[in-house]
Amino acid sequence: MGEQINIVLAGPRGRMGKEALHLIHNTKEFSLVGAVDRKHDGQLISDINGLPNMDTPIYTNLENCLQAHQADVLVDLTTPEIGKRHTEIALQYGVRPVVGTTGFSAEDLARVTELAASKKLGTIIAPNFAVGAVLMMKFSQMAAKYFPDIEIIELHHDQKLDAPSGTAIKTAQLISAEREAKQQGHPDEHEAVAGARGANIDGMHIHSVRLPGLIAHQQVLFGGNGQTLTIRHDSYNRESFMTGVKISIETVMKLDHLVYGLENIIA
Repeated sequence: MGEQINIVLAGPRGRMGKEALHLIHNTKEFSLVGAVDRKHDGQLISDINGLPNMDTPIYTNLENCLQAHQADVLVDLTTPEIGKRHTEIALQYGVRPVVGTTGFSAEDLARVTELAASKKLGTIIAPNFAVGAVLMMKFSQMAAKYFPDIEIIELHHDQKLDAPSGTAIKTAQLISAEREAKQQGHPDEHEAVAGARGANIDGMHIHSVRLPGLIAHQQVLFGGNGQTLTIRHDSYNRESFMTGVKISIETVMKLDHLVYGLENIIA
């Protein structure tokens, strides 16, 4: 058995947060020392209906939590704005962040990269914790060498705050490393309704679907002469993300810098 890893979880009442609580509770090497929530300050996880029977205190302020408990890792499964703020606070307190919220801009990532390097602390920001989604991104990067005409369709539940998804943006970035920027479609193409062709990254179009009943899904469509190729991944529940969360918690303890994307830490 490995050394004990003390964890603070931000966002314990969210759908991802609840799954993470069960993961931590059922992993011998993990110990939840504190939780951060926008309410329930001073209560315990076990006091909240629907949460596991864990005698872990809840704080509404991350700094108060980190001052009260010796933590190794912050797992943040909140919202983009809160996740950004929590990441920097954790690093200032010598705690390694594992962040599952998307919405980090290039400027945000540059700032966190510099801070993590200066503190020599591992940091993992993952647009998607599902191992299958990571493989979908890697396979798409491989296919882009041969199919440069590409469109991405990402489909998520209607409570998701950011569009396009972090996974879609990350997929486009990985593809761009293998594909020259290319304007797709007819050169005189015109949108009769603004936004009909979706977002545009290096000529690739990204379409975001938001509907109740969905969880997290993405397909990458490649077009070539006389053929198409579709690479698709579907997450049907949040449990699908927990393997990646576990890998990230274990791996971040061995790092001294920022890693953006789960594809960089799995073989």
